[in-house]
Amino acid sequence: MIVSRAEVRVRYAETDMMGIAYHGNYLPWFEIGRTTLLREQGLPYAELERMGYRLPVLQVRAKYRRPALYDDVLTIVTTMKEQPILRIRLDYRVLRGEELLATGHTEHAFINHENQPVRPPPQFVARMKELFG
Repeated sequence: MIVSRAEVRVRYAETDMMGIAYHGNYLPWFEIGRTTLLREQGLPYAELERMGYRLPVLQVRAKYRRPALYDDVLTIVTTMKEQPILRIRLDYRVLRGEELLATGHTEHAFINHENQPVRPPPQFVARMKELFG
């Protein structure tokens, strides 16, 4: 299992008139968690793109428990529980301190620049084998 943490601060532009973060902002926060996890494992998304790969979202789910508020510092905890083969699933928890605000997950697959499904690059496969044994 791989776990990563990233922090974001809720910006004024991300809130409504009540100072509550708009629900759609959680998806970019998930993206921050996802790209941080990949970068920390030596697989920055920008490098995957330079090698000709993309990781589109196939599925996304979010469950909102408590509102995030303007100027809150949030921690996005991203977890990869299983070694990916063709699809990657990442789970997310959004916290304010110890308080759980939201949970979610995304599923991704590798495609090339022609938008055709492809196998993950050898560097990705090798790194996942190292991490998951």
